[in-house]
Amino acid sequence: MLAARRNLLALMTTVVVAGCASTAPLQATRVHTTQLHVEDGLVVVAHTPRELGVSTAHLESWVGNAARAVETYFGRFPVRRVRVEMQPDDGRGAQTGAAYGFGAPLIRMKVGRGSDDEDLANDWMMTHEMVHLAFPRVAAEHHWIEEGLATYIEPIARAQAGLLPAEQVWRDLIEGLPRGLPLPGDRGLDFTPTWGRTYWGGALFCLLADIEIRKRTGNRFGLQHALRGILESGGNIERIWPIERVLEQGDAAVGVPVLSELYARMRATPVEVDLEGLWRELGVSVLDGEVVFDDEAPFAAIRHAITQPPPAV
Repeated sequence: MLAARRNLLALMTTVVVAGCASTAPLQATRVHTTQLHVEDGLVVVAHTPRELGVSTAHLESWVGNAARAVETYFGRFPVRRVRVEMQPDDGRGAQTGAAYGFGAPLIRMKVGRGSDDEDLANDWMMTHEMVHLAFPRVAAEHHWIEEGLATYIEPIARAQAGLLPAEQVWRDLIEGLPRGLPLPGDRGLDFTPTWGRTYWGGALFCLLADIEIRKRTGNRFGLQHALRGILESGGNIERIWPIERVLEQGDAAVGVPVLSELYARMRATPVEVDLEGLWRELGVSVLDGEVVFDDEAPFAAIRHAITQPPPAV
């Protein structure tokens, strides 16, 4: 599963595009549209039924589950309205996706003509794209934070919505995050636009921020609360903000300057992270292919809180 996820992430380099779409829109004469009403928002699903091997009901369930996961994580759906276009492609399952914030929010997803309902039920990519709706667009050199957030949040949001076991969240992080560590010759995150540093280096920034916020606030707040604060201050895909403003809003929401401090540390300098030591502190490991939790580990409560929806306020 993770190997396929890595390969697909490598293809998803056009996500969060401010200008023209990279793929042609669906032809209106062949398009079937349905509307999904979500909390504080509307999702318009557009597809060509004769060209996809899955039912309209399962397409809607796929999109609806992704929307529910994003709602759960951010406390509400991040935009008032988004159009989701399904474009037929070769293969099976979701192939590539892109989220656009220029004009009306739009997600375009290429879906294999040979797909079946199970392919979509197991997909993560729609949630990844919907996470992008909840964050402002930033300058190109900060693309890593947009993709890192979507890579980190997607499985957590699905776990919080009851769509993915917590064990799978940590398995993906344990297997994926080493690809975000700096290689010889790498610079900081703003200056190393490689695939590994963009997606997994950005995800590593998010995990470190999540843990540090929770440590400094006695586990009362985490990255989730910082991102909710950014969204509530008006920061979503329809806005273009300097990264400093984004991080300051997140820091204000949790009352500690973790995001700004961590950015200053990692933006221009390759920072090594002892991932093995971090997993021990969080109390998570993979033994004989199985994810094992140690609830006596120093940060076990933090690990547990990350994949649990925060209590209602």
